[in-house]
Amino acid sequence: MVLWALVPLGVLGLLAAGFSLTVSRAYRTPQTPHEQTPEDLGIAFEPLRFPTAGGLSLAGWWIPAAEDPAGAPTLILIHGWSRNAERMLPFVGPLHRAGFNLLAFDARCHGQSACDGVANMLKFSEDIRAAVSEILRRGADPGRVGVLGHSVGGAGTIHAAANDPRIRAVVTVGAFAHPRDMTVLDLSRRKVPGPLARLIVAYVQHSVGVSLDEIAPENVIARIAVPVLLVHGEQDEVVPVEHALRLASAGGPNVRRLLLPRCGHSDCDGDPAFWPAVLEHLDIALQETANPG
Repeated sequence: MVLWALVPLGVLGLLAAGFSLTVSRAYRTPQTPHEQTPEDLGIAFEPLRFPTAGGLSLAGWWIPAAEDPAGAPTLILIHGWSRNAERMLPFVGPLHRAGFNLLAFDARCHGQSACDGVANMLKFSEDIRAAVSEILRRGADPGRVGVLGHSVGGAGTIHAAANDPRIRAVVTVGAFAHPRDMTVLDLSRRKVPGPLARLIVAYVQHSVGVSLDEIAPENVIARIAVPVLLVHGEQDEVVPVEHALRLASAGGPNVRRLLLPRCGHSDCDGDPAFWPAVLEHLDIALQETANPG
């Protein structure tokens, strides 16, 4: 009788393991190698690796300012889901000309960085904070460190800044307000039935290891005391613009938003209003006169 009673438990265990494997595979990010580097822009850089949580290592590019790196402010650039540091090359040129030191890196399970399962927003946040430690180890001015993040990289930037006072300026592009909402939206786009979608959301939260409400950018942004600029395309079909409105509403007076009517998720940096607003924001936050040339 005892053995027979254990049979259903074994079946449930197999089903649970199969479900976990299926969901993990669905959300596993491809680790795509770089096809271009700052060298393709005519900009000198140093490939590097640095440690992050769990004893893993991240791959990145250290791009010192062309003039007086020791006296320049430093920005960390972080990409979005399934991309790598190459995604941030359109930001590298203008920011390098503006006089910033730059560290662009591959988040865990992306590009050439180490992987520990499935990526998530909390891991992005941990990796950003590891990047802050790396640039400070390299002698960056501790009072002039900023982060510019795209998509989930922007959401991770908000969480990182809410938990790390070493970050003195924040710029996000296409960041989301809550990881649960983005998971639900993704599942609806995949036409996953409601009951199964709810089960997947519960599994995602379990895999992250903390409550999604606890880490949601809209629930932590008010803890950020430094200047924050939320950039969002009003035509964004990946992360709807309502996320920017929610983030701005949840933030304090130090949080500003820049909504770009003609832009989507990945083209905001091409809008004429983008660079003047971003450089002015960084100039004020990091007390550096920025001139993109």
